[in-house]
Formats: sequence, structure tokens, C-alpha cells
Amino acid sequence: MSLLTVRNLSKNFGGLKALDNVNLTVEQGSVHAIIGPNGAGKSTLLNCMVGRLEPDTGIVDFAGVSLLGLTPFQINQAGVARVFQTPEIFGDLTVLENVMIPALARRDGPFRLNGWAPIRGEAQIERRARATLADLGLEGQALQIAGTLSRGDKRRLELAMCLVQEPKLLLLDEPTAGMARADTNRTIDLLKTIAGRGLTMVVIEHDMHVVFSLAQRISVMAQGTVIAEDVPEKIKGNPKVQEAYLGGAHA
Repeated sequence: MSLLTVRNLSKNFGGLKALDNVNLTVEQGSVHAIIGPNGAGKSTLLNCMVGRLEPDTGIVDFAGVSLLGLTPFQINQAGVARVFQTPEIFGDLTVLENVMIPALARRDGPFRLNGWAPIRGEAQIERRARATLADLGLEGQALQIAGTLSRGDKRRLELAMCLVQEPKLLLLDEPTAGMARADTNRTIDLLKTIAGRGLTMVVIEHDMHVVFSLAQRISVMAQGTVIAEDVPEKIKGNPKVQEAYLGGAHA
């Protein structure tokens, strides 16, 4: 059963065709990787999915509902969360506060802070935030200022900020970018655990170790379009994909 369907999606920037008739189907409960060289259109595709860019043509259907025309907040409220290529956190707030904010937004929708009134149900939100941090191994850093975290921990914090919202679909844009191999392997194990709970994930990643460790299906993009899609074993065995995207180590 498909959870996300993209059909005939196109996006131009002036004379540059960033997306050219892209088609993609993501099955519920699966981990679907999107690979390809820089400039292939991967991040543009994700930006069109989450309302940061408006495509020129095509459809984006999530659980039977069109995402086109919705704001990023409305798409988030529908159950789609995204981990960005560069971690987007509140650097001046504590780790715990970073996780509580999206939990409140997910529950209450748009809200304005009132300094004279307590936040309704704050204790319950804090318990959920702390439980999420513990799940990701960050409970010991709950009161640390988020901007002082290592890059790997910032990535895990952003993941916690997504997971606390209990999304149906998690989009990850280069989730291990800039990580040392030990941090990368730790993140792979964490994402495997999350996937094992049935959460659907779309992963954009250059590190083929990450891709082949996680993905059940892989789409290969080049010049704004999908040139191949298959299970990892067949993608590995595709000579054109090997030569253009995976390099000699995977040939």
C-alpha cells in the first residue's frame, strides 16, 4: 500500500529544469532511498514535497491527500516530518526545550507564547520529550544548550524533534553528512530501530554504506529525473548506475 505518490512532477528555475517529470511511489512501512550526484534534483524534490517549493506541474499525494498548495506547517501537521541537510535547531535553547516546541506545535497548531500563563499540559509534553530524548540516547544532555552539541548529536536532536511529533512519514536529507564513521554507524543503527517500528522513511544520502544498510528500494536521479528504480541488489548490479553513481568500490 503506497503512502506517498509523486506523479509527473516538474520544476523549472528560469531556463534550468530542476525536476523533469519525476515519478515516485513510497510504500507504507518501507525505507526508500533516493540517490544521485549533486544537482540531480534530490533536495528540490523534497522541497516540493514539504511545501518549501511549488512545482510547476504534477501531483504529490500523501495518504490520499494532495500536499500541493499546503503550507509547510500544514504538511507537518498532516504527519510529514523532515530532517534537513544542515541541522535546523534552536541553538540558544536547551536540548529539552528544542524537543518540547515541536511537540506543542503538533498538539496545538499555531500558538503564541503568553509569558503570564503556563503552557497547558506542559508536564505531559515534557515527559514525552524526555522519553524521546532517552530513545535517541540524549537524555543525559537534556539541559545542555543545543548549540554546544557535536554535529552528530545535533543531527540526533533534530531527529528527536521530528519523532516527538509521531509522524507517519519521515524525510531525511543527508542524515549522516559530516559525521565520522562511528557516528554514521550509530545513526544507521538508530534509523534501523525506528524503521523496525513501521515508520515510513525517505532517505537522500550520498554515502552508499548508509543507503545499502537501510533501504528496501532505491530510486536513482540524474538531471532532474528518475533514471532507475529497484531493490538494492538490482541497483548494485546495474552497470550504468555502478559507473555513474556508485563508483568502482561497488562495481
